[in-house]
Amino acid sequence: MLAGPILRRLQPDRLVLWLVGSAPLTLSLVLAPEAGPSRRVRLDERHCRVIRVGRHACLHLIDLALPEPLPQDTLIDYDLLLTLDDGSEAGIAQWAPHLLHAGAARPNMVLRSRSDNILYGSCRKPHHPAPDGLARADALLAGQLGRAEERPALLMLCGDQVYADDVAGPMLAAVHALIRILGLYDECLEGAVVADSQALYRHPASYYRRVELLPSARSNDALRERFFGGAEKPIFTTANAHNHLVTLAEVMAMYLLAWSPTPWDLVADAPAPALAPRHEARWRREAKAMAGFRRDLPQAARLLAHVQTLMIFDDHDITDDWNLSAKWEATAYGHPFARRIVGNALIAYMLCQAWGNRPEVFDQALDEMDRLASTAADGGRLDAPAQDALVKRLLSFRHWDFVLRTQPTIIVLDTRTRRWRNRRRPGHPSGLMDWESLTELQHELLDETAAVIVSATPMFGVKLIEVVQRLATFVGLALTVDAENWMAHRGAASSMLNIFRHSRTPGNYVVLSGDVHYSFAYDVDVRESERVPHIWQITSSGIKNEFPRRLLDWLDRLNRWLYSPRSPLNWFTQRRDLAITPRLPDQRRQGERVWNGAGIGQVWLDAQGRPACIMQHNADGRPSTRFIAPEQKARFAAAAERPVVKR
Repeated sequence: MLAGPILRRLQPDRLVLWLVGSAPLTLSLVLAPEAGPSRRVRLDERHCRVIRVGRHACLHLIDLALPEPLPQDTLIDYDLLLTLDDGSEAGIAQWAPHLLHAGAARPNMVLRSRSDNILYGSCRKPHHPAPDGLARADALLAGQLGRAEERPALLMLCGDQVYADDVAGPMLAAVHALIRILGLYDECLEGAVVADSQALYRHPASYYRRVELLPSARSNDALRERFFGGAEKPIFTTANAHNHLVTLAEVMAMYLLAWSPTPWDLVADAPAPALAPRHEARWRREAKAMAGFRRDLPQAARLLAHVQTLMIFDDHDITDDWNLSAKWEATAYGHPFARRIVGNALIAYMLCQAWGNRPEVFDQALDEMDRLASTAADGGRLDAPAQDALVKRLLSFRHWDFVLRTQPTIIVLDTRTRRWRNRRRPGHPSGLMDWESLTELQHELLDETAAVIVSATPMFGVKLIEVVQRLATFVGLALTVDAENWMAHRGAASSMLNIFRHSRTPGNYVVLSGDVHYSFAYDVDVRESERVPHIWQITSSGIKNEFPRRLLDWLDRLNRWLYSPRSPLNWFTQRRDLAITPRLPDQRRQGERVWNGAGIGQVWLDAQGRPACIMQHNADGRPSTRFIAPEQKARFAAAAERPVVKR
């Protein structure tokens, strides 16, 4: 068993799980509710689809419909029994003991009747030096393991679960070693200086120099910058794309190494590649950070085996600034090598993330993946036309978003593939959703009283940063500052505000976001509406990533001076229709409004779908940070000033 199980979509009458084995496995699922009889289900081909991605790597996509619903709001122990060659059976305690909490014989789950307790976060970069926020969430869960009423309903991963475009050298070496050990399939590469994947792995430029893989032609200059240039982005982020993943095998190996400690045991003795002296110091620095990632990985995997986990992509799951503008799309998709890079990441995203959100919409794509895998059965190399056909299907796919009809309803947006393109100025950022997809969103919201909307990019961000992004776009530097925000495109921004104003859409919205590498919470009211909708923009980022600390301090301070709730400058922006009040972190320094620190967010909702409590659980061991509502500020201040009486 290489990775998993990961609990994906969980309902009383349906369980969706994801795992990977080194061969097709004979499995049985045991379900043991705390109150009620145990059940055992053999996971045959009706319930478990096996997708082979290498000689010794098979995805097991489990989608089990239950004739008798499971109980809600109670502990349900479960086990996956693996039938061995001698006919005996081994459970999770035997083949993945790291997934069990202390004293537990099996993992467990809770099917919550309300989605009123949600863990959420984004941006998990393995070689960032901060501890892993998923390990912090696992520690929280350990303290609640036997109390079903305190368990979160779900973990919502809001984007950048993997970084296909920003890969440490030691991670890339582990990826290549795992490809060899598992026999992950090779492929042909058109439009590059290497003919196929094996030539790529052996090429001297494979580490830290992948910019050299494109033929030296002026027509490729833009592609080099998009995919391998590692363009400096001094205002917000620094992209290090010199090790950008290329092949499907590389991306699949990355997922296994990101989600499970087991593959790391297989590659422990992999030798380091020969490096130029200028890259050796970087390798050592990244190796130190990767050691911390590996140390936290068993706890992260244990969390995913205990909590329903849903996911949506952002750009780094595929490539930096993915579909930023119409010009970006024309440049990338018009070249066979760039198109394959994006397509391979999208295939892996479908198999390892998207399928578990909404399995029923991927049947045809999985059939095509099956046929593609069968072409490699003899020679170990995927058929190029069949691979290009699957890429074409996924690039035009329109069902990455999904809805959970819980209380409250949760709507997860696709803000990457259905964009409102700027036809007049194709180099300017596209709107994050086009008119058609926004109309569909409005339809999903009609007659709901409350909703949780998941948008990878915050709908209402730090205004000063959005202004800088707009200025950079104006002077033609959109790619230099990650100039993506909801307010950057007038049509998309106006349509979204009109949805909030609609008389039949909810009165209460919680918007969960990530992307920005810092955390904050805003209370937002929309003016000039027959009824004032209440919106809470809640952002947690990153799980294992952080914003440059000194730079964020300055931006936060300047934003407070220039765009406070009473600032007249707001009337020159889209915010003239909004009343935005920041919630303040309870551990803030003087005037601080955003929180910078890796970790995981958590929000508790009341019966009306309003936030009762918003927390950021810090991965570095500091106490959890609470975002204080405006009406709570005086109470918290009084409590802080109250003298402590010793007894």
